[in-house]
Amino acid sequence: MLRTRLKTAFIALPLLLVAIVLAPRPLFTAIVAILALWGLFEIGDMTRTQEARWVLVTLAGGVPGAQMLIMGRALPGGSMICLMIFSLLMLLVAIVGREGADDRGPLALLAVLGAAWVGLFFPYFAFLRNRDNGVPLTIFILLLAFASDTGAYFVGRWAGKIKLMPRVSPNKTVEGALGGIGAAVLGGMILRSNLVPWFSPLADMVLSFGVAVLAQAGDLANSAFKRAVGVKDSGWIFPGHGGLMDRASSLVFPAALTYYCIR
Repeated sequence: MLRTRLKTAFIALPLLLVAIVLAPRPLFTAIVAILALWGLFEIGDMTRTQEARWVLVTLAGGVPGAQMLIMGRALPGGSMICLMIFSLLMLLVAIVGREGADDRGPLALLAVLGAAWVGLFFPYFAFLRNRDNGVPLTIFILLLAFASDTGAYFVGRWAGKIKLMPRVSPNKTVEGALGGIGAAVLGGMILRSNLVPWFSPLADMVLSFGVAVLAQAGDLANSAFKRAVGVKDSGWIFPGHGGLMDRASSLVFPAALTYYCIR
């Protein structure tokens, strides 16, 4: 899976960087809205949503996500909402990791959880990028997540022996996870002076560590979600490489974390 993400990143990363750097704020918000809409479609498709169940997807993710993007700010109590959704997704990871859940999940509940995941987390990309100093900050977070993926992949291949959560993601190892964290922290130290010079060294290290941990948590959440609903990929938008959520799952938690840490 990490190899697949790396291949896709070399194609998608330059396009994403162009949008982050050049798009006017309203256009970037519109891009995030389109991506969120596509993410909701993938959640609905994965959970085999039909007719009335789309109302649940819309209410859980579409309506609050649209409200956030239109207002340009998080919902009241947004940090607690994010923490609750994150906790439920980690609970799903724990259940799948302990018991396995291939195609045995309660699809209606998973549709609601997945829709809230997309609808309530994707807007933080726009909030983060559209703030003062948002362009270099967003690039910083993006590169840290990429460094975490890259470090996890290479360290896992070189030294990985202990499986992290084999029922969730068979290829992930403890050594790879630690390598990903180390790569992100090192990347943060290298990038700080050019992208976020207003960060203190300590703040840089703490945020880099948090981004790495949450990027890997997002990967695990995506893997557990797919196993719970019985699909291999979240979608088909990247031919041969999966869907949007396969690529974006490592970014949504770090975006929200950074927003609440620096606002």
